[in-house]
Amino acid sequence: MLEQLSELVKQYGNDAVINNSAVPNEHNEGVMDEASSSIFSGLQQIASEGGTAQLAALFNGNSAASPSNPVVQKLSEQLSGNLGQKFGLDSSAAAGIAGSLIPKVLGSLIGKAKNPNDSSFKISDLVNAISGGRGNSGLMDAISKYGGQFGLDQNNDGKVDMGDEMAAVNKKGGIGGLLGKLFGK
Repeated sequence: MLEQLSELVKQYGNDAVINNSAVPNEHNEGVMDEASSSIFSGLQQIASEGGTAQLAALFNGNSAASPSNPVVQKLSEQLSGNLGQKFGLDSSAAAGIAGSLIPKVLGSLIGKAKNPNDSSFKISDLVNAISGGRGNSGLMDAISKYGGQFGLDQNNDGKVDMGDEMAAVNKKGGIGGLLGKLFGK
């Protein structure tokens, strides 16, 4: 997933990094690499600290590209601090880069993950990567908690689990329909 994340950072990094006079040219690649790793490690940290409700809201809502989203704010602060520490960028330049990159990259990442026609990012891969390969139980617990509100309890047993996934596969729309309901498509 880090590779796909790096591609998104490169896609959006032109204005924020390459064409930014506050970033010396010799640091362009390093700044973009730091942005990718900061986003990835920041998402992992949020998951490990019990922020599954924040992540579930990020995946479910339409606020991934909003600077006011708590996940976006946390990742922006982390990246800004890292850029200042590792590359000597002043705080306003670092904050500007983070404030420009993080919402665009997260918005695109979540948009791609939610798009059933885009196979470059899969929700399951994203959740597995964020959870450090430990599965997605915490995030799935949060989804299960709110799943009934989103019509995810396919078999009407009062919880969202693998049975619902199987029921969704057997219904029209399949698993894409289930994920579409979960992620607002």
